[in-house]
Amino acid sequence: MDNNDIRIKKNLRSLKKLEYKIRFACRFDQETMIKEYQRQKFVWDEFFDLKNTGDSRSRYSLQQLTIKSKEEFKEVVDEFFFSVYYRFYTENGFLNFGMYDPQILKWMGLPADAGFEDIRRKFRELAKKYHPDKGGDADIFIELMDKYNSLI
Repeated sequence: MDNNDIRIKKNLRSLKKLEYKIRFACRFDQETMIKEYQRQKFVWDEFFDLKNTGDSRSRYSLQQLTIKSKEEFKEVVDEFFFSVYYRFYTENGFLNFGMYDPQILKWMGLPADAGFEDIRRKFRELAKKYHPDKGGDADIFIELMDKYNSLI
């Protein structure tokens, strides 16, 4: 393991601690913090696999992250924080109009901070592409409709 791997691991572990502070630390007293830390499902676990096990639950392995440029790595971190805050707002009933599920936006090929007009425009583009009457894939079209309906 080289210094770059160690540096990336350290940075990613600090992201998990930040997620904990954002999502859970304000809810628990000091005594229950450790138990809750172990019980909670973290967005971090969905994003990162530091052991390079090829776990399909994680989006990025350490190996994938080490070959990314600084800009690409920053995009991964931004995507992670959008997901953390989306989960926090959803869990606490703060979700406001104008914030959309970042995973669905990524599936549609949109940035996590896309607005309603961007979503609508991309939906129409994808609907034309995947509509069964236009020679598209019916299963993908149905999935697109479901995801779009969950956003609006």
